Amino acid sequence: MKKTLLILVLILTATVFMYAEGKKEVQAQFPTKPINLIVYTKPGGLIDVTSRKVTDIASKYTKATFVVINKPGAGGIVAMKYVLATPADGYTLMAVTKSNVAKVVSTGADVNLMDLNWMDMLMADPECVITNKKLSINTWDQLIADAKAKNGNQLWVGPAAGGLDNVVAMKIWKAFDIKVKWVPFASGGKAMAALLGGQGVAYVGNPRDIAGKPDLKIAAVSSEQRLKQFPNVPTFGELGAKGLNNEVMWRGFAVKKETPEAAVKWYQDLVQKVTDDPEWRKFWEPYGIKVVNYKSDKFNSMVSQDIKEFKEYLGK
Repeated sequence: MKKTLLILVLILTATVFMYAEGKKEVQAQFPTKPINLIVYTKPGGLIDVTSRKVTDIASKYTKATFVVINKPGAGGIVAMKYVLATPADGYTLMAVTKSNVAKVVSTGADVNLMDLNWMDMLMADPECVITNKKLSINTWDQLIADAKAKNGNQLWVGPAAGGLDNVVAMKIWKAFDIKVKWVPFASGGKAMAALLGGQGVAYVGNPRDIAGKPDLKIAAVSSEQRLKQFPNVPTFGELGAKGLNNEVMWRGFAVKKETPEAAVKWYQDLVQKVTDDPEWRKFWEPYGIKVVNYKSDKFNSMVSQDIKEFKEYLGK
């Protein structure tokens, strides 16, 4: 009996030792093969640009190979389902944005957002209202006066109804007690083209959207203080709204929830180096984007709160 017990103890000890050593080996070796970076838009979309910029700067700090794979469709739902169907081994990474959360909530898609580990948030891109300088209605005061005069017939253009920009617009309308019609287009680019063509008087987006478009201007921005890059643009708070100082488009990375901690730590250490890199900051900060690096605990908490808010505004 004692001999049998001794054998069992030795086997258990050896098993625990081998498991511990195996974990150390995985941590030391990861990654040992190329990493698939899944992007939910076609090449050229901003999250695609973000992903490729990350891999470019990351090459300064690692010899790991990243393969960017574009899987567009349904606002990120196609890409999320693909990622959730892959093994949780750390070799499938997804580039994510706040728009993905809005899309899942608005469509009721069969995707559990918390089956992902929202691992690294890279940036907070402030939401803003953009107008056409050539239209007679282009300042904030003019927008509000016109909206009240038209009592629900003023037109704002943007991407599909139920998306992030549409929900931010709803919050703005509520804060300023105005009624407006949302005219959805197939993409943000097409909506901005409609704004330039005078089909609407406002577009909800981000400061970077006006780059290379001299006829567009920012009428108001969501921020605690005026952006130093756009010192003449008032914040919603200055204009009298409460609770609109932190409306942002965030972008980051997620992996399947069961991904080994060793792989998650490797990614987070690498992303920290990327976000600290001067080249990264120089690429984003001129557009008023706040470069951050929020890890899993904070990022997952933010996503949970976003889900709650989207359900509230979309009546889900």
